[in-house]
Amino acid sequence: MANADRLTIEAGVPAEILMENAGRAVAAATLALNRGREVLVLCGPGNNGGDGFVAARHLAAAGRRVRVASLGDPSRLTGDAAEMAARWTGAVEPLSADTIGNVGVIVDALFGAGLSRPIEGPVAAVVEAVNRSGLPVVAVDVPSGVDGTSGEIRGIAVRATRTVTFFRLKPGHLLLPGRELCGELKLAQIGIEDGVLGEIAPETYANGPRLWGDRLPRPRPQSHKYDRGHALVVSGGPWNTGAARLSARAALRIGAGLVTVASPTAALPSNAAHLTAVMLTEAEGVAGLARALEDARRNAVLIGPAAGVNEETRRRVQVTLGARRPVVLDADALTCFADEPAQLFRAISADADRPVVLTPHEGEFRRLFKDADIKAGDTRLERARAAARTSGAVIVLKGADTVVAAPDGRAAINADAPAWLATAGSGDVLSGMAVGLLAQTMPAFEAAAAAVWLHGAVACDFGPGLIAEDLSERLPAVLAEFA
Repeated sequence: MANADRLTIEAGVPAEILMENAGRAVAAATLALNRGREVLVLCGPGNNGGDGFVAARHLAAAGRRVRVASLGDPSRLTGDAAEMAARWTGAVEPLSADTIGNVGVIVDALFGAGLSRPIEGPVAAVVEAVNRSGLPVVAVDVPSGVDGTSGEIRGIAVRATRTVTFFRLKPGHLLLPGRELCGELKLAQIGIEDGVLGEIAPETYANGPRLWGDRLPRPRPQSHKYDRGHALVVSGGPWNTGAARLSARAALRIGAGLVTVASPTAALPSNAAHLTAVMLTEAEGVAGLARALEDARRNAVLIGPAAGVNEETRRRVQVTLGARRPVVLDADALTCFADEPAQLFRAISADADRPVVLTPHEGEFRRLFKDADIKAGDTRLERARAAARTSGAVIVLKGADTVVAAPDGRAAINADAPAWLATAGSGDVLSGMAVGLLAQTMPAFEAAAAAVWLHGAVACDFGPGLIAEDLSERLPAVLAEFA
């Protein structure tokens, strides 16, 4: 954002215009929450405070009673913030925990996205008082105390009702716990042209259809099932077959033309009793799976759900990767390499052109990437990127703020997953959706990001009470929006 500001200013847009536009946007968002009672604007010592002074001026011009409280002496402000403070003709109070009185709404313009140290002492007491008040809060850029890069809380943070940010979202708006403190997000355009994106070259995206929608497979009138790919899903043993069936049904629902479950001999009766449109083939042991992979029409493979953490699963994964076709590795396929992850990464890198997607949750991630180039304090985004570089695979670091990262540095943060996705089998459905998209030749990064977003969108569409089986059945309603 600093570079975006700089490039815009160098192109001839005065910095004070950007600040004026930002403050005006904050005022507009505040007016929508305030019903005529007094507005309290809390201004910090930097440009965030300058935005606050602009907002105060516009709120007063709109007929609101406005109080401004400043952290420190406004005369010590510099640059554009000093100019905007000078344009405010009303009183300025010293900031303290006692500042908050009988007001209708608070504007938090204390600290922005670049806060680098914890909020402590008297300022922390102010934040506590704001949160304790229960009043509506409009935050400028990010709620004060939220790290704009990581979403982490620096000491203590304001809990906002609405956050107004500028030009583009920051990672801290989407990553937890920051996302929970932002309230409703409002993105304001303040005069920075989209053209600067080509120069600052961002590689981090908010996950959504704008990122991958044009790559989402759409059957043509003349398409037949063999055009739409054939996904192979590897089943666990006789007491562990449900996970593979959840994955297989998801792969079929998301558009794969054919889906086959590769089943150990002892699990064939259980799988056969439950499968209809999904096909079934015997794949006993490593040799049986190798035979199932000889059919080149089976062009994408998922292995891992309830596969078992053992040497046989490890060897099955290696055979699968050796078949040189797109692969999704989930659950046990990851854990069985926890004691020697380099072995897995070598098998992945043996064919750099073959797409591989790994879908670890946090525990699996820590076990598999314990030796990766990840430093203490690295953000969730940085950790996923490091894992993608280390493994040579697209990483889906699952959670309420899932991050999808590619070896080339691209990453997408997902923010549409509701709490009721935390249910048994939900991850199996996600991996099935990913392999179903790979079978339709969607590129790996886009396929993983699309699967993650659609997974969350379906859960939001269904609502509370969701179980894993519901996800595949509700998927057509969400996919219809892309038809």
